Amino acid sequence: MRGEGDERDRRDRTTSSRLDLRIVRGVLAIALLLTACVSPSRTETPQITDVTVFAGSSLTDAFARAGDDFTKTNTRVRFIFNFGSSSTLATQITNGAPADVFASADEANMQKVLDAGLAKSPRTFASNELQIAVPTGNPKRIAGLADLARPDIVLVLAAPTVPAGKYALEALAKAGVTARPVSQEVDVRAVLNKVSLGEADAGIVYVTDVRSAAARVAGVAIPDQQQVVARYPIAVVKGAKDPQLAGQFIDYLTSPEGQKILAGFGFSRP
Repeated sequence: MRGEGDERDRRDRTTSSRLDLRIVRGVLAIALLLTACVSPSRTETPQITDVTVFAGSSLTDAFARAGDDFTKTNTRVRFIFNFGSSSTLATQITNGAPADVFASADEANMQKVLDAGLAKSPRTFASNELQIAVPTGNPKRIAGLADLARPDIVLVLAAPTVPAGKYALEALAKAGVTARPVSQEVDVRAVLNKVSLGEADAGIVYVTDVRSAAARVAGVAIPDQQQVVARYPIAVVKGAKDPQLAGQFIDYLTSPEGQKILAGFGFSRP
């Protein structure tokens, strides 16, 4: 009958509509599930933490390598290095510059930061010795500290307020030599650059500096009785963004792996 047929058609359409709705819901559910799987949640994105390290200029090459090695197993770290004379860096920190770690080329400048209450419990992680840097081939035939007093020698030193400059004066005093530098540079790398560019006949720097520029300068050894040993302390600075992470970098530097890297650049053990 016609009435019965109409009723049957309505039931079929209703059933079909319900099936279509279930299919749509199922498709939407699958789409949402796939989206959740493909789109990373915000919590899964590793947060990068900047660690700002203030370090003496003689540490430039070694710390760059150590930082790269440390981040291989600590991928959420990004190092920001500020290299310069330890005296300048200590002044910057005591004046409020944002640093997480301070590595000094001497104990006196670390003490300034300690006295200001901006660090505590420093650890000595390396030591260094002095050497006379001369241009490749040593054209002036400099053999030792006594030669630096010759009138034909253009000598450059780091300023007395800089650890390398202070150490150089101590070594000259031990040798009984009165030298007259033509300039006193802002840090030990500036001394090295003057010699490597041929603007000076000699400069007193660290063994590690001569090694870093072996293609451009040569080194003249200073005997033990005239030698001055530089010791490098390091500490976490008060107010560090992540003190634990900063401490882990210090732990790394004092570890066998870190000491191996430092030795590769000419540093000695503490």
